[in-house]
Amino acid sequence: MTFEFFLSASGKQKNIYLSLTDNQQNKTYTFRTHLRISDDDWDKEKQRPVNIYQKKHKQLNAKLDRLKKELAEYIREKREEKKQIQQRALASVIKTVCSGQTQKLSENSLLYYMKWYINIKKELVCHSTYKRYKVFYHLLERFEGFLCEKLYVEEINVDFIKNFIVFGKNEEYSENTIYRTIHFVKTILNFAERKGVRTCVRELEIRRERQKREVVTLTENEISKIQQTEVPKELQHAKDWLLISCYTGQRFSDFMNFDYHNLQCIGEKMCLSFVQQKTKKDILLPLHPDVLNTVKRNGNGFPKLLDIQHYNDDIKEIGRLANLNLLVKARKRFGFRSKIVEAEKWEFLSSHIGRRSFATNFYGKIPTPLLMEATGHSTEQMFLRYINPVDKDRALSLGSYFDKMYEERVAV
Repeated sequence: MTFEFFLSASGKQKNIYLSLTDNQQNKTYTFRTHLRISDDDWDKEKQRPVNIYQKKHKQLNAKLDRLKKELAEYIREKREEKKQIQQRALASVIKTVCSGQTQKLSENSLLYYMKWYINIKKELVCHSTYKRYKVFYHLLERFEGFLCEKLYVEEINVDFIKNFIVFGKNEEYSENTIYRTIHFVKTILNFAERKGVRTCVRELEIRRERQKREVVTLTENEISKIQQTEVPKELQHAKDWLLISCYTGQRFSDFMNFDYHNLQCIGEKMCLSFVQQKTKKDILLPLHPDVLNTVKRNGNGFPKLLDIQHYNDDIKEIGRLANLNLLVKARKRFGFRSKIVEAEKWEFLSSHIGRRSFATNFYGKIPTPLLMEATGHSTEQMFLRYINPVDKDRALSLGSYFDKMYEERVAV
């Protein structure tokens, strides 16, 4: 069966029509839905809103996806029962979906088990992890709309992985989003197995092609340029937080919660003592002299708290003022999508830049286990994902080490 959505000919806000063709019976049904959208917001080729992540269009797009899978499910059921498809029943399904009535999930469906698992984990994981689980859930809803069918846990197999990767690439989702979603589905299948449901989870192999990582970090010289750059008063707090993040290596959710209560004197060394929000690990971190200076300048405390959006916007402007205009290629996210683009480095500054820069700048100079103690990484493999793979300073250090070894050997 094929689905085609199109707009009415007249009106500023136009009705969305649905043409459903049953290929087996060679019969086409046309319905007017109660959903409306303007011409400018409609993508004729994809038959959906131009921006499906825009707040006002998220629900609309979800309803279009749900229409396809609910109607396809109804038609398949009638065929299995060898009963006639009723146009009135199709219209009733459309009315129910368009009215926004809560979808009742089948007890053996993938979405049912995902919802169950997410609800259990809600109070046990940090908020960012919970939000990521919800993202996976909504991606699978969209995937069902793409397939025009509901997914059931016992039917998830190798074909699911292949089809989801094709879907993800067509939608231009980032590779991380695609593979994290697949890994989450495996987690759900294991969860279903523990509830007594047989699945194909042991047959699923997820082989990910190794791709060159494009990691943007600030060099020590660039951090110095930021320190020396005069910024407007309204950007000073963001500048202080940026420098603090570069010398503590913490996530935004952790460093933005630093206050004077976290300061602790160990011997003669001022340290930060806190629990990481994501990992729940206890961290005791000696203060870098530049962080200590920032703390003193803020009255033995920390700068004003900022939300992540304002912080990201502010540090980009700070980077621009500091002339961080080296052209670099890196992956830039657009919603759940990402593309490799070339731009001046300041355009890539975001809340994670300090953590990545800390790991990169001190790697090879400080023993890795000590750096991992500071960042809170459990494994070296995870830690190394933060390292900029191409670092000229490290290459020069290695060159100096080779020269030193050669000179010592010649001297003997």
